[in-house]
Amino acid sequence: MATYEMIKVLLAAGAKVYRVCPKCRFERRGDDASDPGTCPACGLVFAKWVGSALGRMPPARRKADDGDYGWLALLAARIFYVEPHAPAPVFWGRALLYVVFFLWGWSFIVMESRNPEIMQSFMHRIDLVFHEAGHVLFMPFGRFMTILGGSLAQLIMPVVAMCALIVTNRDNFGASLALWWLGQSFMDLAPYIADARALQLPLLGGGTGADRPGSHDWENLLLDLNLIHRDLQIGSGTHILGAAIMLISMAWGAYLLLMQYRSLDRT
Repeated sequence: MATYEMIKVLLAAGAKVYRVCPKCRFERRGDDASDPGTCPACGLVFAKWVGSALGRMPPARRKADDGDYGWLALLAARIFYVEPHAPAPVFWGRALLYVVFFLWGWSFIVMESRNPEIMQSFMHRIDLVFHEAGHVLFMPFGRFMTILGGSLAQLIMPVVAMCALIVTNRDNFGASLALWWLGQSFMDLAPYIADARALQLPLLGGGTGADRPGSHDWENLLLDLNLIHRDLQIGSGTHILGAAIMLISMAWGAYLLLMQYRSLDRT
């Protein structure tokens, strides 16, 4: 239903509070204690929206707000949503967790892309589980995708976790940590990619790529793509991309904490 028609129906029913924002479609929880006249996600003032939708807004503008940019408003509302009132223990727990992940993430960022210590971290063990599962999951799609599937799976899982936290749990702080994981996972792949010609990194099951010909994922992939001579550049670029994603996640988490601090329940 178009926004204009929806508002008329709500007004006819005598609705005083929008449980679903008519602009960004954000749905309030039953225990939401924020201002009932304003959307806590996009800041829309319902009274002004009603006046505009009932005729005072120019038709071209109304059409843009109602459809052309609706998905952008919804996406922004989802990403930057902050709980209206944050209990102090929850906030300070998140703040402590943020400091831990910030320092931990920085230790990855400052590493050189070929540093094998990246693949000796605790997070590598988590990445490795999804990496190996990815080889199995992508087997139906042929040899190339079976090999690539390991790397894809360890990148896909953080994205799945982030989307679930945003859409299902409305936990954007948790989603920022999932984005941190995505950045770390890219950096975890960087030394493996850069090792495609040297074949010196130890592989799962023992030995190195030099000891076990044909067992190194990225040697096979880059040979198939005729990019084996670019292994160091691709590895370095992967590390830089991972670092950039991790910095974005840190900025996102810091923003959320700042907004939560401003609405902190100090009673």
